[in-house]
Amino acid sequence: MRIVWYALLVLLVAGQAVNAADKDSNEPNVPNDPNNPQKLLQTTWDAIVSVLNKKDVEQEVKEKEIFKIINPIFDFQLMAQLALSRTHWPKLNKSEHERFLRLFTERLKSSYLNKVMLYTNEEIIFKDTTQDKKKNTINIPVDLVSKEKKVNMLYKLRKVEKRWKIYDVEIQGVSILLTYRAQFDDILSKGTVKDLLTQLEKPPEP
Repeated sequence: MRIVWYALLVLLVAGQAVNAADKDSNEPNVPNDPNNPQKLLQTTWDAIVSVLNKKDVEQEVKEKEIFKIINPIFDFQLMAQLALSRTHWPKLNKSEHERFLRLFTERLKSSYLNKVMLYTNEEIIFKDTTQDKKKNTINIPVDLVSKEKKVNMLYKLRKVEKRWKIYDVEIQGVSILLTYRAQFDDILSKGTVKDLLTQLEKPPEP
């Protein structure tokens, strides 16, 4: 699980990049080119790492900044639907949809915050962006390199209102969304939507 959340750290880099145009003029100058998400990822990597490495900043302050970065870049609505799958999503009413989206989003954020401090200067290598079958989606392969191993990752983004947003990431060929889907399928095969929502309200396992 440590590698999975290293991957989410890189996802936050994308959030910093795409949201760069909204930052104060005193912030690092990051190009905001909606047609070059790979460049945005690469340019902002050092900026994010420098924030994480600041020893004089309280974790609570870092968490607030992280939330600001996460919110505009992740397509939480699509992620929630894909994680629940076309089979189960229609079974929820409007109120249940809203509750599931809120709980699922909180789960992702909480899990990230519990793991973010594990980062220890691993090297990130960005590879050439590939076009998916759908014109509004792209894939960005990334290698996470440490002394012990090299981990292959694949970031999946789609363009939403002229901005790229991340909706999934694969680690060594395993999709985070499909992992969640398997967990949700298991819960719903044995219980009800209420059981799933109750489970999501529990604190995530470390």
